[in-house]
Amino acid sequence: MRFHEQLQLFQQKKTSEILPFCHNIPIEWVGCDVRIQDGFLDVEVTVKTIARTGCEMEALFAVSTCALNIYDMLKPYDKQIVIEEIKLVEKTGGKSEFKEKVKEEFKAGVLVVSDSVYAGKKQDKAGKEIIKILSENEIKNIEYKIVPDEIEMIRKEVLSWCENGFDLVITTGGTGLSPRDTTPEAIKPIIEKDISSIMEFARFYGAERTPYTMLSRGLSGIKGKTLILTLPGSTRGARETMMALFPYILHIYRIMGGGGH
Repeated sequence: MRFHEQLQLFQQKKTSEILPFCHNIPIEWVGCDVRIQDGFLDVEVTVKTIARTGCEMEALFAVSTCALNIYDMLKPYDKQIVIEEIKLVEKTGGKSEFKEKVKEEFKAGVLVVSDSVYAGKKQDKAGKEIIKILSENEIKNIEYKIVPDEIEMIRKEVLSWCENGFDLVITTGGTGLSPRDTTPEAIKPIIEKDISSIMEFARFYGAERTPYTMLSRGLSGIKGKTLILTLPGSTRGARETMMALFPYILHIYRIMGGGGH
């Protein structure tokens, strides 16, 4: 039985190539155990990953390929072989363990910072992606605005949301190193409590995918009771930052309210 070849195929991340809607994720560890008991061959696969998405499909795929391989090797001796059941036995970790519910009146603002989008020369995708992920995290009350790369306009909109009791403000764009990238300069004077570790965590997450993450100057902190996050302007950068931070970042509201970890 060519288990080594089958597991090697699995470890080369073929799952996402065969299953059209399956993510390609980094696999840290794979274990395969085949036991003979009560006339059955029981195949069990354990998969570990550092990815933010689950790896149950990789485990199920590995079990399926092993079972089919066993079938292929034994069919000359027994034409009545049946693959009876393939199921997920246990799943631990992942986002579900860190789910935080937000209050019904939770308010978020998404500010797109872009000269070209503001002028109508380009469509916004990053801001829409941020809104999509916020909605997936049960945040329903979301305000959306677009401003050019102008320090005073950026600062004015963010301050307005903070003064109006918004719980979360997210900007996208203007965090790079081009001459017009001024979002950090606009936001830094507003922040009363710096939480630089938030964006450092997001950059660490992004560094596993592209080294260019090091060039982002995004910052984060609190103004009053409002959490402010400054995300990259690219759709991919905004999406990956949101995936790195949510839903975990929502735990901050429990802490700010006097709760514990």
